[in-house]
Amino acid sequence: MPVNLKGRSLLTLKDFTPDEIRYLLNLAANLKAKKRAGIRGDLLEGKNIVLLFEKTSTRTRCAFEVAALDEGAHVTFLSNSQMGKKESLEDTAKVLGRFYDGIEFRGFKQETVELLAKHAGVPVWNGLTDLYHPTQVLADCLTIMEHVAKPLNKVKLVYVGDARNNMGNSLMIISAKLGMHFVGIAPASLFPEEGLVNEMRELAKSTGAKIEFSEDIAAVDGADAIYTDVWVSMGEEAQFEERIKLLTPYRVTMDMMRMTHNPDCIFLHCLPSFHDLETTVGREIYEKYGVAEQEVTDEVFRAPCSKVFDEAENRMHTIKAVMVATAGR
Repeated sequence: MPVNLKGRSLLTLKDFTPDEIRYLLNLAANLKAKKRAGIRGDLLEGKNIVLLFEKTSTRTRCAFEVAALDEGAHVTFLSNSQMGKKESLEDTAKVLGRFYDGIEFRGFKQETVELLAKHAGVPVWNGLTDLYHPTQVLADCLTIMEHVAKPLNKVKLVYVGDARNNMGNSLMIISAKLGMHFVGIAPASLFPEEGLVNEMRELAKSTGAKIEFSEDIAAVDGADAIYTDVWVSMGEEAQFEERIKLLTPYRVTMDMMRMTHNPDCIFLHCLPSFHDLETTVGREIYEKYGVAEQEVTDEVFRAPCSKVFDEAENRMHTIKAVMVATAGR
């Protein structure tokens, strides 16, 4: 059956079928090849896109802007609106829906992006909330497709660290949708919400996926990709001392990569990463707690197995696919 996503919002990949997700990934690969060939696009020509940001950003903002411009759209970056201050979310959504053909939101509450989608009348795209990061995991899967010599439904993807953050949630969801073997390795206190896990395990029965969790890093055995994220998400900085104690044993090291017994295992990270002391935050953490490398060692981050910058580039190609599929002509 042909896939038609025109007018659809992307709030969480729970709302998309496996065929629809595969369509977006294949479209992204085609758009990437088109850009590499130097072919200027026009699939968003005449469209206007607004980017709403509550949280700081590098990849998300740049990926949306470049992707939109590549296909002929005009972009407005909006970080100082009256939304939720002097104007309700509903009213803001209705106004922006009159001006724009698509709205991206990057912020804290999932409810915010859902309210925007409910009232805007145009596609709304989740650029990150506390619960989900759907555009990131599309980029992650495109990167796996490029670097792992297996179909996605034969891939073992291991997430190590804070498994109940937006990345842990979203990687579990896309794994369940696409029939992947997902393993979350974390302290039990940082496992995802039980209801979401049960929902994805039920879905896995129809897709052939496996959803597992362990506190033991030995569960990386057989992994095709090891994924991690920062120990503390934006807005949780007060919990850093506790997270150091909980997550230091789960730092991705070369020893952990070798524990996969797979010389072709790749390393992935959504970025930014605290793998050295070349950031203000990294130096502050080192001075306060003596931790020079946080969720991943510098050795792994810079090793040939690390595909983090291919992954970062793929944010743009997959985001372009989402916009073209849902708001393109």
